[in-house]
Amino acid sequence: MNQLKSIARRVMTERGLLPDFSAAVVAEISALREAVPASGAAVRDLRELLWASIDNDTSRDLDQLSVAERLADGAVKVLVAIADVDEIVKRRSAVDVHAQTNTTSVYTAAAVFPMLPDRLSTDLTSLGEDRDRLAIVIEMVVAADGALKSSEIYRAIVRNHAKLAYNALAAWLEGSTPAPTKVAATPGLIEQMRLQDQVAQAMRKVRYQHGALSLQTPEAAAVFNGDELADLIPDEANRAKELIEDLMVAANGVTARYLAQKGCPSLRRVLRSPERWGRIVALAQAFGEQLPPEANGVALAHFLAQRRHAAPAQFADLSLSVVKLLGRGEYVLDLPGQEPEGHFGLAVSDYTHSTAPNRRFPDLITQRLIKAAIVGDRPPYSNSELSALARHCTEQEDNAAKVERQVDKSAAALLLASRVGERFDGLVTGASAKGTWVRIRHPATEGKVVRGFQGLDVGDRVRVELVHTDVERGFIDFARTVAS
Repeated sequence: MNQLKSIARRVMTERGLLPDFSAAVVAEISALREAVPASGAAVRDLRELLWASIDNDTSRDLDQLSVAERLADGAVKVLVAIADVDEIVKRRSAVDVHAQTNTTSVYTAAAVFPMLPDRLSTDLTSLGEDRDRLAIVIEMVVAADGALKSSEIYRAIVRNHAKLAYNALAAWLEGSTPAPTKVAATPGLIEQMRLQDQVAQAMRKVRYQHGALSLQTPEAAAVFNGDELADLIPDEANRAKELIEDLMVAANGVTARYLAQKGCPSLRRVLRSPERWGRIVALAQAFGEQLPPEANGVALAHFLAQRRHAAPAQFADLSLSVVKLLGRGEYVLDLPGQEPEGHFGLAVSDYTHSTAPNRRFPDLITQRLIKAAIVGDRPPYSNSELSALARHCTEQEDNAAKVERQVDKSAAALLLASRVGERFDGLVTGASAKGTWVRIRHPATEGKVVRGFQGLDVGDRVRVELVHTDVERGFIDFARTVAS
């Protein structure tokens, strides 16, 4: 564990990320005192609603709460509350400068390096259970068929009545276990969670009809036995994670449109049409399916749905190949009246990041833009500042992802150090002038094909032999075997 933490800190520094908070940040945090939020004409009191959070079992940096209400016409009113981080983290403060430098929390196999100090993200700016907190509320009225009918954004005081965990909630929603203790013991929460799941599924169906991609790409989660790394296992998707994903996608779309309607600039999250569409077409052809020659989200979504149904055990590998070929999302400046670039994978034209201000700096920027728009003030950032921040946030997100991957590989190299010479079935996940990479299932990790990579491309299945590991540098090297 200590070796991996040391590697994580070193790689963060090499990538221009700050692993530690400065003395100025520490001093600023130590001077903070918890304030009691007050309602008024501009801040609604919604503490009595049955708000609940759904997150990982151990998460304490809670960004969102949700609650739903069935309406007379069969529609459902859904409220998503986002922690008002800006209320405490003031622009240009020492904490804000640190957050703007890193732009994101960094989640490694060894440790989490939070964007905000724990005193904030897990306490003062977290929507913790049984705490009164200020929030930005995104209100959506959703028709029975999942279509969005209307929306509104405002400030409010909220109170988390139940801290729920993904895995236990999902097992109940999927019908394999009784309701979690907290759900069963809180009056009205069983009906509330059923209703939120119902409306989330309806919204998901609408997105799929428009070409949103159903992908299964589990990340590797480190398993420790005390301080000793024991394994890397896939962190699987589930019904509760889908519920939150659907509500957050909808809330982020409402936020983007709200700022546009108010004549405000915004940071949009975009994923352009894939440059390697031709390779995606070739993957489909290998399964006897035809995709159009030009990128088409609806056609790709239909193909993926067919493959999930036809071969569920192999779908994760196909998903990973498609994800690699789609490329990475990025942040861009969107100006009023400008045609939005949209998000290919989500099949939405209006999308921003606004729902995780404790963990992502773009969400904090968006929060400040929203609060200015609500009261009719000028945006707190100029267009040139927003454009520069969009580029910086994209670059730092990429750097954070590289840190996470390298530490994951160091962890895997540690597990594989005694297995040099063993052979594995793999899937090619990257192929370019920089090299060819393959992913194996156990432990769940990627390595570089250093011999026999000629002719391989993303999505190819290959048999490889482990030839070298380097824990410090996170190197895992494979050679293609003759049998493949």
